Amino acid sequence: KSMIPANSLDALQLFFPDPWPKKRHHKRRIISSGFTQLIAEKLKQGGILHIATDWQHYAESVLEILEESQQLKNMSPTSNYIPRPATRPLTKFEQRGLKRGHGVWDLMFRKEENT
Repeated sequence: KSMIPANSLDALQLFFPDPWPKKRHHKRRIISSGFTQLIAEKLKQGGILHIATDWQHYAESVLEILEESQQLKNMSPTSNYIPRPATRPLTKFEQRGLKRGHGVWDLMFRKEENT
């Protein structure tokens, strides 16, 4: 918490964090309201938070948590997910999953200028 100064990050990219799918393990998930508040504090004004996951239920949970933040604004024009940006690498595991019909959800939020 104290190693990264406030308002110092241009972006944070969190690709395929462990979804901890079992309900009893949900408390171990990295994305929480506390984590969201911490990231908003560390991002510069206009800074970007980009998260990608291949678990739909986790994507829905992350979206719900991020939407609660007063400091972060969803960059999706439909207020949900964005297409994979060219800047996010396509891993061999993701390619394999896509061939099998598995989805990937990208979320991108920006720290609001007036917060």
